[in-house]
Amino acid sequence: MLCFFYYNPSHFPCHLVLISGSSSGRRSQTTQLYNSHKMPKKLLLVDVDCGLDDAQALMMALAAPEVEILGITCCFGNTTAENVCRNVLRVLQVCKRMEIPVFCGASQSLLGNINQEYEHFGGDGLGDAGDPSSPGLDHIQEEDAVHALIRIISQYEGQISVVAVGPLTNLALAAKMDPTLPKKINKLYIMGGNMEGRGNRTVCAEFNFYLDPEAAYIVTNEFTCPIFIAALEFTWENSLTMEYFRNWVEQDTDKARFMKKITAKWQQKHGFVSYDSYAMAAAIDESIVTEYLECAVSVELHGRYARGMLVLDTEDKWKKQQKVVLMKKCNLEKFKERLWAALQ
Repeated sequence: MLCFFYYNPSHFPCHLVLISGSSSGRRSQTTQLYNSHKMPKKLLLVDVDCGLDDAQALMMALAAPEVEILGITCCFGNTTAENVCRNVLRVLQVCKRMEIPVFCGASQSLLGNINQEYEHFGGDGLGDAGDPSSPGLDHIQEEDAVHALIRIISQYEGQISVVAVGPLTNLALAAKMDPTLPKKINKLYIMGGNMEGRGNRTVCAEFNFYLDPEAAYIVTNEFTCPIFIAALEFTWENSLTMEYFRNWVEQDTDKARFMKKITAKWQQKHGFVSYDSYAMAAAIDESIVTEYLECAVSVELHGRYARGMLVLDTEDKWKKQQKVVLMKKCNLEKFKERLWAALQ
């Protein structure tokens, strides 16, 4: 008998649901239920700075039958905004989903004062494994990402969730242009920030939040929609083994061969942490998150050492009405199933 917290779509408090049976059985039952009753698809907008982990998260969503991606907005981060657009198109091409519109967005932080270093996933964000057959930038929509966010979210008011797995610059700009925007989002899923003051860009700051602290501050303080955060420590503590990774990329599919190619250099130096896929998995199936912390948060902007750090008010000293849901534990078997299916 397995125990999961299930989030009610209309509010934060959770309901405890007991589910029995094997993980494979649950998966097949879910697919049958979806197919037999033709349940409405979950509508997603995905905002990325497409590096290796963004690519994995996108492929996870593209493989989920219960999800419809209405658009992908691009932001600087793991590489330049232009490269991010190219990378997204490469992912869509290998997944045969080129019909999904892609929009180019912010090329720098709100203040424009971050010294960019493109090295973790290679200079181009995808392991510097170029492909001459990649789609050109003529496939990118003329509309910019910020206006696209405002238009699509307004068109599907209350129905669409946003998965943001890069710097939050596009979302912050959209909210400043349309202050009603946060109220129109069904749910917002973020990969970013940290819970214990441990960083991977600086001593105290996580990569995405550090690249645009002001944008992260705006989103965490001014957005009133339900917010779910997969912070850095959550991804570390729920990481998968290199054995899983090696088996994962050895599947006999074009998608797996693509993933093996773009991760060839990276996997020699790093353990396997698909950071962005955790936020995406939660957006697809909230029961994947089995434990969470709900509290008010903010982002440090002025600290000498802690600029960009996510600050948690676990004692409710701020008395803020808006709380966020911080993921703490997940069902790794269900997560692995979603990730495995991404390359099939």
